[in-house]
Amino acid sequence: MNLVNLESVSHSYGPKPLLSDVSLGIEAGDRIGVVGRNGGGKTTLISVLAGKLKPNAGRVTHNRGLHVGSLSQGDDLDPARSVRDIVLGGRQEHEWAGDAGIREILGNLLGDIDLDALAGSLSGGERRRTALAKLLIDEHDLIILDEPTNHLDIEAIDWLARHLSGRKTALLVVTHDRWFLDAVSTRTWEVVDGSVERYEGGYAAYVLAKAERVRVAAASEARRQNLMRKEIAWLRRGPPARTSKPKFRIEAAQALIADEPPARESVELVKFATARLGRTVYDLEDVTLHAGGPGQGPLVLDRATWQFGPGDRIGLIGVNGSGKSSVLRLLADTVRPDSGKVVRGKTVRLAHLSQELSELDPARRVLETVEEIRKFIQVGKKEWTASQLLERLGFKGEAQWKVVGDLSGGERRRLQLLRLLMDDPNVLLLDEPTNDLDIETLNELEDLLDGWPGTLIVVSHDRYFLERVSDRTVALLGDGRLSMLPGGVDEYLTRRASGTALSARAASGAVSSASPAAGATASAAVEPGLSAKEERELRKELSRLERQLDKLSAREAALHASMADAAADYGRLASLDAELKDIVAEKESVETEWLEMADRLGE
Repeated sequence: MNLVNLESVSHSYGPKPLLSDVSLGIEAGDRIGVVGRNGGGKTTLISVLAGKLKPNAGRVTHNRGLHVGSLSQGDDLDPARSVRDIVLGGRQEHEWAGDAGIREILGNLLGDIDLDALAGSLSGGERRRTALAKLLIDEHDLIILDEPTNHLDIEAIDWLARHLSGRKTALLVVTHDRWFLDAVSTRTWEVVDGSVERYEGGYAAYVLAKAERVRVAAASEARRQNLMRKEIAWLRRGPPARTSKPKFRIEAAQALIADEPPARESVELVKFATARLGRTVYDLEDVTLHAGGPGQGPLVLDRATWQFGPGDRIGLIGVNGSGKSSVLRLLADTVRPDSGKVVRGKTVRLAHLSQELSELDPARRVLETVEEIRKFIQVGKKEWTASQLLERLGFKGEAQWKVVGDLSGGERRRLQLLRLLMDDPNVLLLDEPTNDLDIETLNELEDLLDGWPGTLIVVSHDRYFLERVSDRTVALLGDGRLSMLPGGVDEYLTRRASGTALSARAASGAVSSASPAAGATASAAVEPGLSAKEERELRKELSRLERQLDKLSAREAALHASMADAAADYGRLASLDAELKDIVAEKESVETEWLEMADRLGE
């Protein structure tokens, strides 16, 4: 059944058309993800579909009796009403408390919010979660969501994806969160140059299909360009001999990725990073840290010991309030630990992208603000100018001559990030770098980071970005320690589901309400009898083994590739096979040693 239909719809603000003669429809049960550049017309499209915006031209038809629920990037919550009144309306407590679906929504979105609090007292993130909870509790035929994952942590995003996938409601969602797109959508619309390109499947299928379209279009253009030359050559040679033409059958996925190298040359990058940084980057020794300063606020680290090495690419995760930003500030030396020691390598050149936008001169031009840092930078094996990097991060042509004061929040964040990269750091601390970035810009940023040699520690709720740019996952689980998670985000979500990962605030509350013996140390799971020095040495050794495993894995992959190339050279194949067996045996030995050490440390 057709729910909404657009016929020859056009709309513009000023001279640039955002929608131009667009015709499309949404059927019952459709699950559509909408992508496109910032300012390209995504919000305009969903506003027209929701009936909130009347287009300049064309016709919009809603099915009779259609109930549309929409979440915009702003909200109209009455500041004088309570959260309970806004979300639950006139439902009596016994009515909603007996509904498992409502309890699930409240628990996952509003678990840390007092239902009797007034909307006017809420933060921006709390207001947004309140609006989302209200929308999900009500019944709709079509749900339209504009950036629903903003202000949600990884766990809440995972829950929301599962919740939406279990609903029979038609769904239209605009988001830059590519993991979320893949999890909830079965079709993808790309808003580009005033039109809407349609693709089957979620984000991964969209990327593949778009790449295939580009390949076919390029081949068609090449054929058109060569047509005249081929005709002239044919006329000069005379009629060609009759030959049977080979038939080609292209498997799209294989054709597109068959010769694609790994995203990063890990071994080479680590070698470069070690040359730039030496062996020591950060060593944390018996560090205790509270989020609000010594002895103030939630406990984040309790006598924690950890080592960050050259070339490490680490994703730091934890629930909101677990202290991730506090750890980055500790490494950036903007906060001091309560006790313990932070050893920083002598050659560390740090760049820290925080969630707060740094002050930029509003009167300067975009290009000038970057070139005042540096005009050229080497990324991997290629040299880039400030202008070229600006273009890669979305500042094309005249946009480079915009006045900084006229930039949006997202544009300022891109500019801030680029200024940090132009300073040629060898350690990058990124706190929510994907905020306000569209998918195209995220792809460019990921590509830049792929060739950047140094130590990277990133905090992000964007699971796709986190898994794409980092090689290892470290978590704050509320126990005062940094814990390596070999299973990545999936392992973290499993631990959260089992109740073994808390926020720093919740963990502090648990400790304060427990007996002194129960909360005396955050190392209760560590093998009894280990001194602080022994634990520190074990953690250093664990970190060394992890780097050794990374190198062995990279060598193993390289040997597999070499064996494929030497398939016809039996002598070389035998030599490579023998080396591979040695590498595999060494890797198994190192893994066993790592597991034994991890058991002693309780990880």
